[in-house]
This record gives sequence, structure tokens and C-alpha cells, in this order.
Amino acid sequence: MAAALHGPTLDCGGRPLSLNRPRVMGVLNVTPDSFSDGGAFLGRDQAIRHAVEMVGDGADIIDVGGESSRPGADPVPLEEELERVIPVVEALRGELDCPISVDTYKPEVAREAVAAGAGLINDIRALQEPGAVQAIAELGVAVCLMHMQGRPRTMQEAPAYDDVVEEVAGFLDERRRAALDGGVAAERIVLDPGFGFGKTVEHNYAILRSLPRLTALGAPILVGMSRKSMVGKVTGRGAGERLAGSVAAASLAVWQGAQIVRAHDVGATVDAIRVVQAARG
Repeated sequence: MAAALHGPTLDCGGRPLSLNRPRVMGVLNVTPDSFSDGGAFLGRDQAIRHAVEMVGDGADIIDVGGESSRPGADPVPLEEELERVIPVVEALRGELDCPISVDTYKPEVAREAVAAGAGLINDIRALQEPGAVQAIAELGVAVCLMHMQGRPRTMQEAPAYDDVVEEVAGFLDERRRAALDGGVAAERIVLDPGFGFGKTVEHNYAILRSLPRLTALGAPILVGMSRKSMVGKVTGRGAGERLAGSVAAASLAVWQGAQIVRAHDVGATVDAIRVVQAARG
């Protein structure tokens, strides 16, 4: 049986997002080295045009990233990340009515991004950086807490778990409780199992099969599988040829209870989710 949807509203700093149906988060990487679209939207005008196009295709949130988290990626200095992200967020605030997310784990970037207009912080470190919980609590915006084993530079070298589903669930539950204890409101928390972040292909599909275990934690679940190697290694396709596999993965995740799907190919993902919803009645 398909997992039941939650029906809350995610408080994105003044731009509420109803989760009465699954939502699509459009990926906007303003980086030179992201695994799929690195360098494609480095220019401010290019980035804005692409964001507007994604919203036109049905994106409910735009996720701006200034530091690649692909396997093997090196950290980006704070000032460089700010220079990439903040002008784009400032411009998008005037162009879009939907919430703007910023993909960062640095509290300093989070504060500047929210001042510029962001309403959600997508944190691959799950607020483990010093001062991160306090920053999100004070800013009053939504936050996505993601599981990652290790760091991007080394996370795919030898990921290992005794029970990947239970370990991911335990980590996300612990980080959610830490956020709540630090003053982050429950209606502002989203959880992400971190597909591809310190996980083998087998680990990723075990989590996909077991998403209801994560939805039981009591927070909306965000998934990001778009164009990732978990799709490529099954299909034999390169990063730019993984549309069908990515849409299939997104559809399965929504059927299993995911409420936000992070995607590069927004229009196709929106269509697929509509079909899943029709099938669910």
C-alpha cells in the first residue's frame, strides 16, 4: 500500500508552502564544478532565466547552490560562496513568488541568504556546523536536514553500514531533535536521507524501498536522486542521459511518501508526479 501523505504547511520565512501534494524543488547550481550542470548557470542573468523557466515548468521551490557537493568535491571558501549565491537570491526574490532555498551548511551563508530573500536552508551537514542550529532558530526559516556519511571529498571511497536504513533514520531523528531542542520550530523541519552521499548503489535502493520508515519520523521527506550515479549505474547512462531513470526514481519516492523531490528536469518530474497522484486517487 502507498504511504500516506502529510498535509502540513512548510513555513519558509513568510512564503508558506502547502504540502497537501508532492512538491518539486528545481536545482539551480551557480557553480563551475557540479557533477551534472557545473558552469551552465554561473552568470547571474543565466541563473535567473533558468529559475524562471523551472517555475514555469512547475517548480514549487528553487534551490540555489554555490558549493558543489559531488563526490570528490573540495570545500569552497566562504567569501566565494557568498559571491556566487547572494546576488542570485537577491534577484530571484523580485522575480519569483515561490520560496527560495539555499544549499549551504555554513551559518554565515545562511544568514546572508535569508537577508537576501531565502526562506529555506538546505543543509547537507544537518546543522552540525558550530552555530548552525542557533542561526536557523533565530532566522525563523525552514531547514532541510540531510544524512551524509563523511564529507563530499571522501564520502564515496568506502561507505559502509550495518543497517543503512536504521542508521540513516537514527541520524535524522537525532538531528531533528537537536534542531527542536535548539529552538527550530517543528513546522520548519524537512528531512533528507541523502541519496548518493556516502552510500553505495545498493544502499541507495535500500533506502528508496524503505522510505515509509523515514516518513514515520514525523517530518516531511525530501529526496534528491536526479541524474545521480544510482541512476547511471543501473541504466548505463551518462549524467546528461538520465532523465527517464531520474523520473522513475522520483515517481517511486513519491509513491513511498516523499513530499519534496529535488530535480534538474522539472517539467518531466512534475508530469510524472501528477500521474502518481492520479493513480493514488
